[in-house]
Amino acid sequence: MSRLPLIQQENATGKAAELLAGVQKALGVTPNMTKAMANSPAVLKAYLEFSGALSGGKLPAPVRERIAILVAQENGCDYCLSAHSYIGTNLAGLDQAEVDLARKGGASDATARAALTLAAEVVRSRGGIDDADLKTARESGLSDGDIAEVIAHVALNVFTNYFNKAADVEIDWPVVRHNH
Repeated sequence: MSRLPLIQQENATGKAAELLAGVQKALGVTPNMTKAMANSPAVLKAYLEFSGALSGGKLPAPVRERIAILVAQENGCDYCLSAHSYIGTNLAGLDQAEVDLARKGGASDATARAALTLAAEVVRSRGGIDDADLKTARESGLSDGDIAEVIAHVALNVFTNYFNKAADVEIDWPVVRHNH
C-alpha cells in the first residue's frame, strides 16, 4: 500500500484533476506514480514538464528507456524498473536481452552503450564525474548535447526513483525486481 494516497482522477479537483486528465489522455492509463504525485500538483507538473521536455531531445526513446532501467537498477527502485522494462519492451522496441544488458550498464548499440557508461558514472558518483568520463563519452561519439541530456535523464530518473521508493508507490506494471 502506497504511503501517499493515490489520487483518483474522478476524485481530483483543480490543477490535480487537470494534470491527471492529461496523463490519462496521453497514455491511455494513469500510472500510480502520477496519482501519488498528484498529492502536490506542483510535483506532478514538474515531473510531466521535465519528462516532456526531455522526450523532445536528441536521445531516442530506446536510449532514454535504457538509462531509466539502469538508474532504477542502481537505485533499487522496483516501481521504475517495472515501468521502464515494460515501456522499453512494449513501446521503445527493446527486446528482453537489451533490457537485461541495460540493467548492467550495457547495450549492443555503441551509442546506447556510450550513453549508459556515462549514465552509470553519473548515478554512481552522484554527479561527481571527472574529465576522463567526459573524454570517454566524447570519444565514444556523444556530443556535448548528448552528454547534457544523459545527465538530465539520470536526474529525472533519480527523482522518480526516490519519489516512488519514499512513497512506496504500489507497482501497477508487470513486476520486475532489482538485483541486490
